[in-house]
Amino acid sequence: MDPRRLLTFRAVAHERSFSRAARGLALSQPSVSNQVAALEREVGVRLLAREPGGLRLTPEGEILLEHADVIAERFELARTQLDAAAAGYRMRLRIAGFPTTLAGLIPAAIDRVRADHPAIKVVVDEGASDVEARVRAGELDMAIAFQDSSLPREEPPGLERRDLMRERFMLAMSPDHRLADRPAVALADLRDDDWTAADPDGLIVRACRAAGFEPNLVSLTRDQLAIRALVARGFAVTLAPQLLADAFSEVALRPIAGDSPARDVYVLLPPGGRHPLVEPALAALTALTAELTEP
Repeated sequence: MDPRRLLTFRAVAHERSFSRAARGLALSQPSVSNQVAALEREVGVRLLAREPGGLRLTPEGEILLEHADVIAERFELARTQLDAAAAGYRMRLRIAGFPTTLAGLIPAAIDRVRADHPAIKVVVDEGASDVEARVRAGELDMAIAFQDSSLPREEPPGLERRDLMRERFMLAMSPDHRLADRPAVALADLRDDDWTAADPDGLIVRACRAAGFEPNLVSLTRDQLAIRALVARGFAVTLAPQLLADAFSEVALRPIAGDSPARDVYVLLPPGGRHPLVEPALAALTALTAELTEP
Protein backbone atom coordinates (compact mmCIF):
# COMPACT_ATOMS: atom_id res chain seq x y z
CA MET A 1 0.00 0.00 0.00
CA ASP A 2 1.53 3.30 -1.15
CA PRO A 3 1.99 5.47 2.00
CA ARG A 4 1.68 8.70 -0.02
CA ARG A 5 -1.73 7.63 -1.29
CA LEU A 6 -2.71 6.57 2.21
CA LEU A 7 -1.82 9.96 3.69
CA THR A 8 -3.62 11.73 0.86
CA PHE A 9 -6.72 9.66 1.58
CA ARG A 10 -6.37 10.59 5.27
CA ALA A 11 -6.39 14.30 4.45
CA VAL A 12 -9.49 13.91 2.26
CA ALA A 13 -11.24 11.81 4.92
CA HIS A 14 -10.66 14.42 7.63
CA GLU A 15 -11.61 17.36 5.41
CA ARG A 16 -14.53 15.51 3.78
CA SER A 17 -13.54 17.40 0.64
CA PHE A 18 -11.11 16.84 -2.24
CA SER A 19 -10.61 20.56 -2.78
CA ARG A 20 -9.87 21.42 0.85
CA ALA A 21 -7.51 18.47 1.15
CA ALA A 22 -5.75 19.57 -2.03
CA ARG A 23 -5.18 23.06 -0.62
CA GLY A 24 -3.82 21.61 2.63
CA LEU A 25 -1.47 19.27 0.76
CA ALA A 26 -0.46 21.90 -1.81
CA LEU A 27 -1.60 19.60 -4.63
CA SER A 28 -4.09 19.99 -7.43
CA GLN A 29 -7.57 18.57 -6.90
CA PRO A 30 -7.25 16.12 -9.86
CA SER A 31 -3.99 14.82 -8.39
CA VAL A 32 -5.68 14.19 -5.01
CA SER A 33 -8.67 12.49 -6.67
CA ASN A 34 -6.38 10.31 -8.74
CA GLN A 35 -4.35 9.22 -5.70
CA VAL A 36 -7.46 8.24 -3.75
CA ALA A 37 -8.86 6.37 -6.77
CA ALA A 38 -5.53 4.53 -7.15
CA LEU A 39 -5.62 3.60 -3.44
CA GLU A 40 -9.17 2.24 -3.81
CA ARG A 41 -8.00 0.07 -6.74
CA GLU A 42 -5.02 -1.05 -4.67
CA VAL A 43 -7.12 -2.18 -1.68
CA GLY A 44 -10.02 -3.40 -3.78
CA VAL A 45 -12.83 -1.57 -1.95
CA ARG A 46 -14.58 1.81 -2.02
CA LEU A 47 -13.29 4.12 0.68
CA LEU A 48 -15.33 7.26 0.03
CA ALA A 49 -18.89 7.77 -1.16
CA ARG A 50 -19.99 10.99 -2.84
CA GLU A 51 -23.28 12.31 -1.49
CA PRO A 52 -25.21 15.61 -1.97
CA GLY A 53 -23.87 16.95 1.33
CA GLY A 54 -20.27 16.00 0.58
CA LEU A 55 -18.07 12.96 1.04
CA ARG A 56 -18.87 10.10 3.39
CA LEU A 57 -16.53 7.39 4.61
CA THR A 58 -17.60 3.86 3.80
CA PRO A 59 -17.22 1.26 6.59
CA GLU A 60 -13.99 0.13 4.91
CA GLY A 61 -12.86 3.76 4.73
CA GLU A 62 -13.42 4.19 8.48
CA ILE A 63 -11.28 1.13 9.18
CA LEU A 64 -8.46 2.35 6.97
CA LEU A 65 -8.61 5.88 8.41
CA GLU A 66 -7.85 4.56 11.91
CA HIS A 67 -4.68 2.92 10.58
CA ALA A 68 -3.79 5.98 8.52
CA ASP A 69 -3.99 8.18 11.63
CA VAL A 70 -1.60 5.89 13.50
CA ILE A 71 0.83 5.85 10.55
CA ALA A 72 0.72 9.64 10.30
CA GLU A 73 1.53 9.92 14.03
CA ARG A 74 4.52 7.61 13.62
CA PHE A 75 5.79 9.65 10.65
CA GLU A 76 5.50 12.81 12.74
CA LEU A 77 7.33 11.14 15.64
CA ALA A 78 10.11 10.02 13.29
CA ARG A 79 10.43 13.55 11.89
CA THR A 80 10.66 15.05 15.38
CA GLN A 81 13.26 12.54 16.53
CA LEU A 82 15.35 12.94 13.37
CA ASP A 83 15.26 16.73 13.75
CA ALA A 84 16.40 16.41 17.36
CA ALA A 85 19.24 14.07 16.40
CA ALA A 86 20.37 16.33 13.55
CA ALA A 87 20.36 19.35 15.86
CA GLY A 88 22.60 17.62 18.39
CA TYR A 89 20.05 17.36 21.19
CA ARG A 90 20.56 13.67 21.93
CA MET A 91 22.04 14.47 25.33
CA ARG A 92 19.01 16.59 26.22
CA LEU A 93 16.33 14.47 27.89
CA ARG A 94 12.81 15.90 28.00
CA ILE A 95 10.75 14.62 30.93
CA ALA A 96 7.28 15.53 32.16
CA GLY A 97 5.88 14.67 35.56
CA PHE A 98 3.09 15.60 37.92
CA PRO A 99 3.97 18.04 40.75
CA THR A 100 4.68 15.39 43.39
CA THR A 101 7.37 13.76 41.23
CA LEU A 102 8.92 17.14 40.40
CA ALA A 103 9.43 17.72 44.13
CA GLY A 104 11.78 14.79 44.64
CA LEU A 105 11.59 11.68 42.46
CA ILE A 106 12.63 13.21 39.13
CA PRO A 107 15.54 15.29 40.53
CA ALA A 108 16.82 12.23 42.42
CA ALA A 109 16.64 10.12 39.25
CA ILE A 110 18.49 12.77 37.24
CA ASP A 111 21.26 12.79 39.86
CA ARG A 112 21.71 9.03 39.44
CA VAL A 113 21.80 9.23 35.66
CA ARG A 114 24.27 12.11 35.77
CA ALA A 115 26.74 9.94 37.69
CA ASP A 116 27.27 7.85 34.54
CA HIS A 117 26.35 10.51 31.97
CA PRO A 118 27.74 13.82 33.28
CA ALA A 119 26.97 15.63 30.02
CA ILE A 120 23.24 15.02 30.29
CA LYS A 121 20.96 18.04 30.00
CA VAL A 122 17.39 17.71 31.20
CA VAL A 123 14.28 19.72 30.39
CA VAL A 124 11.59 19.09 33.02
CA ASP A 125 7.97 19.92 32.32
CA GLU A 126 4.90 19.76 34.54
CA GLY A 127 2.60 17.30 32.84
CA ALA A 128 -0.82 18.51 31.72
CA SER A 129 -3.81 16.90 30.05
CA ASP A 130 -1.94 16.78 26.71
CA VAL A 131 1.05 14.84 28.05
CA GLU A 132 0.10 11.60 26.25
CA ALA A 133 -0.18 13.37 22.89
CA ARG A 134 3.17 15.10 23.45
CA VAL A 135 4.97 11.81 24.17
CA ARG A 136 3.28 10.26 21.15
CA ALA A 137 4.40 13.16 18.96
CA GLY A 138 8.01 13.06 20.20
CA GLU A 139 7.85 16.41 22.02
CA LEU A 140 8.63 14.57 25.27
CA ASP A 141 11.00 11.63 25.66
CA MET A 142 9.12 10.25 28.66
CA ALA A 143 6.45 11.27 31.13
CA ILE A 144 5.50 10.15 34.63
CA ALA A 145 1.76 9.90 35.23
CA PHE A 146 -0.61 8.30 37.72
CA GLN A 147 -4.09 6.95 38.09
CA ASP A 148 -6.33 6.05 41.02
CA SER A 149 -5.66 2.38 41.80
CA SER A 150 -9.37 1.76 42.36
CA LEU A 151 -10.20 2.63 38.73
CA PRO A 152 -9.78 0.38 35.66
CA ARG A 153 -6.22 0.29 34.34
CA GLU A 154 -5.49 2.92 31.68
CA GLU A 155 -3.49 1.94 28.60
CA PRO A 156 -2.92 5.06 26.45
CA PRO A 157 -3.06 4.07 22.76
CA GLY A 158 0.19 4.21 20.84
CA LEU A 159 2.36 4.38 23.98
CA GLU A 160 4.12 1.93 26.26
CA ARG A 161 3.27 2.04 29.97
CA ARG A 162 5.90 0.96 32.51
CA ASP A 163 4.61 0.70 36.08
CA LEU A 164 6.80 2.16 38.84
CA MET A 165 4.92 1.79 42.11
CA ARG A 166 1.60 1.63 43.90
CA GLU A 167 1.79 4.74 46.05
CA ARG A 168 -0.08 4.71 49.35
CA PHE A 169 -1.51 7.78 51.03
CA MET A 170 -1.16 8.87 54.65
CA LEU A 171 -3.23 11.21 56.76
CA ALA A 172 -1.60 14.62 57.19
CA MET A 173 -2.56 16.75 60.18
CA SER A 174 -1.03 19.40 62.40
CA PRO A 175 1.43 18.15 65.04
CA ASP A 176 -0.98 19.18 67.82
CA HIS A 177 -4.06 17.58 66.25
CA ARG A 178 -6.15 15.58 68.72
CA LEU A 179 -5.33 12.32 66.84
CA ALA A 180 -1.66 13.02 66.08
CA ASP A 181 -0.43 10.69 68.84
CA ARG A 182 -2.19 7.63 67.41
CA PRO A 183 -0.09 5.07 65.50
CA ALA A 184 -2.82 4.87 62.82
CA VAL A 185 -6.00 6.84 62.18
CA ALA A 186 -9.24 5.81 60.52
CA LEU A 187 -10.57 8.17 57.86
CA ALA A 188 -13.99 8.16 59.52
CA ASP A 189 -12.45 9.66 62.67
CA LEU A 190 -11.85 12.85 60.69
CA ARG A 191 -15.39 13.27 59.40
CA ASP A 192 -15.85 16.46 61.48
CA ASP A 193 -12.56 18.06 60.40
CA ASP A 194 -12.06 20.60 57.63
CA TRP A 195 -10.24 19.24 54.56
CA THR A 196 -8.06 20.52 51.74
CA ALA A 197 -7.91 18.69 48.41
CA ALA A 198 -6.87 19.29 44.82
CA ASP A 199 -10.16 18.29 43.22
CA PRO A 200 -13.76 18.23 44.50
CA ASP A 201 -14.21 14.78 42.94
CA GLY A 202 -10.66 13.48 43.14
CA LEU A 203 -9.01 10.65 45.03
CA ILE A 204 -9.19 12.34 48.45
CA VAL A 205 -12.90 13.06 48.21
CA ARG A 206 -13.62 9.57 46.85
CA ALA A 207 -11.70 8.03 49.77
CA CYS A 208 -13.75 10.03 52.29
CA ARG A 209 -16.98 9.02 50.62
CA ALA A 210 -15.90 5.38 50.70
CA ALA A 211 -15.34 5.83 54.46
CA GLY A 212 -18.95 7.02 54.81
CA PHE A 213 -18.78 10.80 54.88
CA GLU A 214 -18.61 13.87 52.65
CA PRO A 215 -15.52 15.94 53.53
CA ASN A 216 -15.99 19.60 54.39
CA LEU A 217 -13.63 21.16 51.83
CA VAL A 218 -12.33 24.54 52.94
CA SER A 219 -9.53 24.68 50.37
CA LEU A 220 -9.13 23.47 46.78
CA THR A 221 -5.51 23.77 45.66
CA ARG A 222 -2.72 21.76 44.02
CA ASP A 223 -0.03 24.00 45.50
CA GLN A 224 1.92 21.74 47.84
CA LEU A 225 3.40 24.68 49.76
CA ALA A 226 -0.09 26.01 50.44
CA ILE A 227 -1.38 22.57 51.43
CA ARG A 228 1.53 22.03 53.81
CA ALA A 229 1.00 25.44 55.43
CA LEU A 230 -2.75 24.89 55.88
CA VAL A 231 -2.19 21.50 57.49
CA ALA A 232 0.75 22.55 59.68
CA ARG A 233 -1.27 25.42 61.15
CA GLY A 234 -4.29 23.27 61.85
CA PHE A 235 -6.67 24.84 59.31
CA ALA A 236 -7.32 21.53 57.55
CA VAL A 237 -6.33 17.89 57.21
CA THR A 238 -5.61 16.02 54.00
CA LEU A 239 -4.14 12.88 52.48
CA ALA A 240 -0.46 13.07 51.57
CA PRO A 241 1.14 10.74 48.99
CA GLN A 242 4.12 8.62 49.92
CA LEU A 243 6.40 10.57 47.55
CA LEU A 244 5.84 13.75 49.60
CA ALA A 245 6.73 12.29 53.00
CA ASP A 246 10.04 14.19 53.20
CA ALA A 247 8.49 17.48 52.03
CA PHE A 248 5.73 17.14 54.67
CA SER A 249 8.13 16.49 57.57
CA GLU A 250 6.80 19.46 59.58
CA VAL A 251 3.28 17.97 59.82
CA ALA A 252 2.09 14.77 61.49
CA LEU A 253 1.81 11.93 58.98
CA ARG A 254 -0.10 8.86 60.15
CA PRO A 255 -0.92 5.58 58.38
CA ILE A 256 -4.58 5.06 57.58
CA ALA A 257 -6.26 2.38 59.65
CA GLY A 258 -8.08 0.00 57.33
CA ASP A 259 -8.18 0.29 53.56
CA SER A 260 -5.85 2.99 52.32
CA PRO A 261 -6.38 4.82 49.01
CA ALA A 262 -3.56 4.43 46.54
CA ARG A 263 -2.53 5.49 43.07
CA ASP A 264 -0.48 3.72 40.44
CA VAL A 265 2.54 5.70 39.28
CA TYR A 266 3.89 4.83 35.83
CA VAL A 267 6.06 6.03 32.97
CA LEU A 268 4.78 6.67 29.45
CA LEU A 269 7.22 6.00 26.61
CA PRO A 270 6.99 6.56 22.84
CA PRO A 271 6.55 3.43 20.71
CA GLY A 272 10.01 3.53 19.14
CA GLY A 273 13.14 5.53 18.39
CA ARG A 274 13.69 6.38 22.04
CA HIS A 275 16.24 8.77 23.43
CA PRO A 276 19.40 6.84 24.44
CA LEU A 277 19.11 8.10 28.03
CA VAL A 278 15.52 6.92 28.52
CA GLU A 279 16.59 3.47 29.72
CA PRO A 280 19.12 4.79 32.29
CA ALA A 281 16.50 7.27 33.54
CA LEU A 282 13.89 4.52 33.73
CA ALA A 283 16.31 2.29 35.66
CA ALA A 284 16.96 5.11 38.15
CA LEU A 285 13.23 5.76 38.61
CA THR A 286 12.58 2.05 39.12
CA ALA A 287 15.33 1.74 41.73
CA LEU A 288 14.17 4.83 43.63
CA THR A 289 10.53 3.76 43.77
CA ALA A 290 11.57 0.26 44.85
CA GLU A 291 13.43 1.81 47.77
CA LEU A 292 10.35 3.83 48.72
CA THR A 293 8.10 0.78 48.76
CA GLU A 294 10.44 -1.44 50.80
CA PRO A 295 8.96 -2.42 54.18
